[in-house]
Amino acid sequence: MDVRVPSAVMAAVDQALKEFGKVDILINCEFVLSEAPAAPEVSHSAGAAGNFLCPAGALSFNAFKTVLDIDTSGTFNVSRVLFEKFFRDHGGVIVNITATLGNRGQVLQVHAGSAKAAVDAMTRHLAVEWGPQNIRVNSLAPGPISGTEGLRRLGGPQASLSTRVAVSPLQRLGNKTEIAHCALYLASPLASCVTGAVLVADGGASLTFPNDVKGLADFASFSAKL
Repeated sequence: MDVRVPSAVMAAVDQALKEFGKVDILINCEFVLSEAPAAPEVSHSAGAAGNFLCPAGALSFNAFKTVLDIDTSGTFNVSRVLFEKFFRDHGGVIVNITATLGNRGQVLQVHAGSAKAAVDAMTRHLAVEWGPQNIRVNSLAPGPISGTEGLRRLGGPQASLSTRVAVSPLQRLGNKTEIAHCALYLASPLASCVTGAVLVADGGASLTFPNDVKGLADFASFSAKL
């Protein structure tokens, strides 16, 4: 499903409601994957990040727009369609998968950080506006998670990653099961009084990870063109 296209989202939601009769939970997690900034591969799912590194000065206008179209607009499109077709009358839960990138300025991530910060703002707006319809909206912001494609592509050399992890508060990476538990919590009745929140699950890494400005030199010759 291309979450940038409202008609495609409508068709997918209609099909889900036809097959299952209802939708209780929406997990928004769109993403862009790329081995190098020169040729990002776009992937679409219901609901998170522009997973490639690129200096702002080398990022093409279209590359920046594409990440926001998928991440931010895509999150709104799916949420908006499901609200209209089911949640408005029946209530529901929305969990937006975001990131901690927008919490501070970070090199090589202006596209993903901007998109995710916008989604976190959207989480708060929708939580306020849709709360009376018994719709809870929260964000989940994972940090570096072991055994994931994102860590493989964005984590950098193993020696450098190990050094950064060692100085983080919990001194280890998170794992996929821990993130699944966080999502389950936000979607479950255990969080029935939680809405408009951003749950950061990064072991404190965003508080201590250094901002590797020197890493900009490694990308001086790259340009992201979509």
